[in-house]
Amino acid sequence: MEADQRCGPLTSAEVQELDSTLLPALERHHLRLLAHGLRSLQAAASRRHGEGPDPDALRNWVLAQPQVADTPEFAEVFLQQLQHLASQLETIAAEQRCAPLALNLDQLVHWARRQADQRTSSHTPSSPSPAASQPRGPG
Repeated sequence: MEADQRCGPLTSAEVQELDSTLLPALERHHLRLLAHGLRSLQAAASRRHGEGPDPDALRNWVLAQPQVADTPEFAEVFLQQLQHLASQLETIAAEQRCAPLALNLDQLVHWARRQADQRTSSHTPSSPSPAASQPRGPG
């Protein structure tokens, strides 16, 4: 996947690339949410790099979106979700040693793969010990 040069909505090709990562469904869904959140925050900040929009700028950006302009309750929920995603992106960016809005889709995919690996390796049952697999004699 090429490095992002845009801060608008994800293209259908980018969504297809995210969906083709062969990640488990949970991580793939989370990856898509993070990618959409990153692009929304970049658009709200009107720049690609930096720490992100301040809370008032983010609220103004959300309220300016035509999809939520007539539904203040939904706008508030959307704002809260973006703030939560911003917090997650800050954590990921700290691991990548970059500013949150400087993240790109490749970095998000790499992070999601690590998360999937950690989750699946922690749920892999351990092999039974040799003693546990020995038949027991009459008791």
